[in-house]
Amino acid sequence: MTKTTIRLAAASALALTAAGASADVNLRLSSWVPAQHALQTTGFEPWLASIEEASGGTITSTIFPAQQLGSALDHYDMARDGIADITYVNPGYQPGRFPVIALGETPFHVADAAEGSAAFDRWYREYAAQEMPDIHFCMAFLHDPGTLHTTTEVLLPSDLEGMTIRPGNATMGRMLNLLGAASVQVPAPEAREVIARGAAEGLTFPWDSVWLFGIDSETKFHLDMDLYATTFVLAMNQATYDGMTPEEQAVMDEHCTSEWAGRLAAGWAEQEASGRDKALADDTHVVHEPTADEMAAWREATAPLLDEWRTEVNDAGYDADAIYQRFTDEMSAADALVQQ
Repeated sequence: MTKTTIRLAAASALALTAAGASADVNLRLSSWVPAQHALQTTGFEPWLASIEEASGGTITSTIFPAQQLGSALDHYDMARDGIADITYVNPGYQPGRFPVIALGETPFHVADAAEGSAAFDRWYREYAAQEMPDIHFCMAFLHDPGTLHTTTEVLLPSDLEGMTIRPGNATMGRMLNLLGAASVQVPAPEAREVIARGAAEGLTFPWDSVWLFGIDSETKFHLDMDLYATTFVLAMNQATYDGMTPEEQAVMDEHCTSEWAGRLAAGWAEQEASGRDKALADDTHVVHEPTADEMAAWREATAPLLDEWRTEVNDAGYDADAIYQRFTDEMSAADALVQQ
């Protein structure tokens, strides 16, 4: 064998070795909340740091907040199409596309996101592959229960008639329409502008996000009740996951769990709950705790939404009754279900 042949053989062996090893991975996580949001500072950042540590540094990450890579409405498709490797998805931004997970949006069901998110993820994992086949499902979680924040006082469902409200998800949009209000659907980062220019007279939102997004200057009236929650998913591009080494995939699997869903949501839930205290402490804001009769009116007025959910889920080929029973069982076990 000549020296030239030896050199070529050695180069070929090195090339084969390199081809068989995965290059280090830098995950692009796309979010639509600002960088100072508690979900990023207490959720995404510690989660990604844990992934990097567990991988021995072969998996690093870059967060793109505030819709830098695309609209909040498009984040599921952005994960599917590889525009980002991981995306923060609000399934309720696409009405009718993900009927099963929408159960988490139904009024008067979620009482606690910190404890409830792990239970919610355990429940939804059974259906994620069928309902979201375009992506690699990582985890599902909830925000702390939200309510109505308006520019004029709203005490009863009938007070919404004729108003225009920005809903937090598709179920809230249907609720508003059911109660005689119009809905204007825009992502959370655009909500303040819509209200400030008079195109909406309020919104459904978790408590502290009203302050974080600067909406406290517009909405001075708040209903003190756990009206609803919004569901979220961390979706991963399937090709990104498939391109990892088995060791790297194992790290991701260890970080895409119900336990991590609870950890991701906990800090955010605590921060959101603090917004109620801000409203109570501010003399320019009015926080109304509904009476027993008023609560009964809200429950009665919104009850048809659960029936609509059952119909939509059954029509999609699922067993709505079985799915609902599993949901209530999981959430009750976590003490995160509103008493029915």
